[in-house]
Amino acid sequence: MEIARFALDVVLGFLFGALGGLFGIGGGLIAIPMLAVLYGLDQQHAQGTAMVMVAPNVLIGLYQYRKRSGLDMRLAVPLAVSGIAFMYLGARIATAVPSTPLRIAFATFQVALFASTLIPRKRDLGERPTARRPWPAVIPIGVVGGAVSGIFGVGGAIFAVPLFTWFFAMTQAAAQGLGLAMVAPGTIVTITEYALAHDVVWTVGIPLAIGGIFSVPAGVAAAHRLPDRVLRLLFGVVLLGSAVALYLRA
Repeated sequence: MEIARFALDVVLGFLFGALGGLFGIGGGLIAIPMLAVLYGLDQQHAQGTAMVMVAPNVLIGLYQYRKRSGLDMRLAVPLAVSGIAFMYLGARIATAVPSTPLRIAFATFQVALFASTLIPRKRDLGERPTARRPWPAVIPIGVVGGAVSGIFGVGGAIFAVPLFTWFFAMTQAAAQGLGLAMVAPGTIVTITEYALAHDVVWTVGIPLAIGGIFSVPAGVAAAHRLPDRVLRLLFGVVLLGSAVALYLRA
């Protein structure tokens, strides 16, 4: 039975990793609702356990996006630096608040992200992605994105992606890679805080991580093959579905 459970968790991790690579989110935004619904975990344990999978997935995804799309270090470095401290503060808040309000807030956050995917962009998607604003403009995005990632365990990268496409004239795939660069350094800080609060189920998180490691590159490759509009539509559908599942769980 334990072997079967381990194998199932690996398979789920493989699925979450593929979706995480496809949408540039590390898989946690999808894994957290599933851990709450399928495993009956409270919101803190779902977020902390998902972080075990998210940490390696984010690093692998960042490497794959950088290899395929490039990465503007003038934007990536200030994003990461401004986000890391606020990821820690956000995690401290998340481990201290009641589970049900946190779950409802997380679902509402997903609905807001879904709504953002419906806003049309004016730029020609065939253009090469180039920054149209100076690098200090990314610091507020890093601060808010870091806090969001800390509070919800994930989501800062997804919060940032629409801003990169709107204000920095980036394609969806390029923006997703930069979003991963923002949260990658802080994932270790966040998972440490959840672990210290005893909000991590390691027996579930480790096999999820193992499965995700093998599927993230395939998800990233798919993201670069899909049309930009299709990628955004799929992402929106996944966000809305997981938000509904969380509302029902609450």
